[in-house]
Amino acid sequence: MDLIRLLIIDAWFAWIPAVGFAMVFNVPKKMLIYCAIGGAFAHSFRFLLMHFGVHIEWATLAASSSMGFLGLYWSRKHLIPRPVFTVASVIPMIPGSFAFTTVVGIVQLNSGGYSLELIQVVIENGLRTLFILAALSFGLAIPSLLIYRGRPIV
Repeated sequence: MDLIRLLIIDAWFAWIPAVGFAMVFNVPKKMLIYCAIGGAFAHSFRFLLMHFGVHIEWATLAASSSMGFLGLYWSRKHLIPRPVFTVASVIPMIPGSFAFTTVVGIVQLNSGGYSLELIQVVIENGLRTLFILAALSFGLAIPSLLIYRGRPIV
């Protein structure tokens, strides 16, 4: 029961930035509910996978690719481009804290000098940020590559 409560709380706080970024990208008002559902679904799915021991990078890849498939379905159903749903829905999974820690570590290296612990923090958080961002972009691209791979480009 505690896991369900945590998932509901996670979904509640994940739809807010998804809708906020959808409004910044001028998504039609009727489609904002889909962005909210997508953001809540993707972030909660990643949270659930991480709860069961999956690393954040792989959980992000699975959540963003599942959101890519869901966005592909919604785009065909409503005849709206796929990024309208998918980009705003994965925004809550951007690794802001890891990127911030990396930048703070780089500034401390510049001002305070070299330290082995500080280098370790910078490299670990920088690579984690890079891999999470790669998982987000590849996860959104995989469904289109699988569905449309036989279709001619021109």
